[in-house]
Amino acid sequence: MSLEEQLNQDLKQAMRNKEKLRLSVIRMVKASLQNEAIHLGVNSLSEAEELTILSRELKQRNDSLQEVTDLGRTDLIENLEKEIDILHDYMPQQLSEEELETLIKNTINELGVTSKKDFGKVMGVLMPKVKGKADGSEVQQLVKQQLS
Repeated sequence: MSLEEQLNQDLKQAMRNKEKLRLSVIRMVKASLQNEAIHLGVNSLSEAEELTILSRELKQRNDSLQEVTDLGRTDLIENLEKEIDILHDYMPQQLSEEELETLIKNTINELGVTSKKDFGKVMGVLMPKVKGKADGSEVQQLVKQQLS
């Protein structure tokens, strides 16, 4: 089942169950997908493009969560956490730290890099492999550890 079909099905279910927050998040994601399709001039997005948009939505909420936490706005934290949980339902299975470390080591060995100067090369090859399956900042930290 495609992401769009899943969203439509979940949208109907959220309406039936009167889940306002889930309904709102699904509508926001659908709007983002539709806006991106219009921007690219296509009828439907590829799976990779859909994943990019989901990742962007998730990152926006994680950034907002960090900001409201820093500001001490406890009234907004719970809502953002729920939205993040809803978005995680549509993301692919996340890589474990062990799987991620193995992937990083293999990529470093494939490229034959040994110094921090080659950080950009490693990230350039690695990020498409882990897109949507791992947080970019976590990948960045692990690559830096491996190269040091």
